[in-house]
Amino acid sequence: MEKSELLKLIGKNIKIIRENKGLSQVDLIGKMEGLFDPTNISRIEAGRNNPTIYTLQRIADALEVPLVDLLSLEK
Repeated sequence: MEKSELLKLIGKNIKIIRENKGLSQVDLIGKMEGLFDPTNISRIEAGRNNPTIYTLQRIADALEVPLVDLLSLEK
């Protein structure tokens, strides 16, 4: 799997989970610990940003799901 495909898949997972929980991107950022640039969520969900494991864990915590749910490679 290519890097760009992997980033898009992770971003799609985040977006699906976020939307299923009825959260906007702004809501998600509000639930995250510490400061986070709002444009980063948009870039991550679009697969245009390569988030660190720490950032992915913060997103998972804010979404109240295990990190593995964000990293699922099921299409």
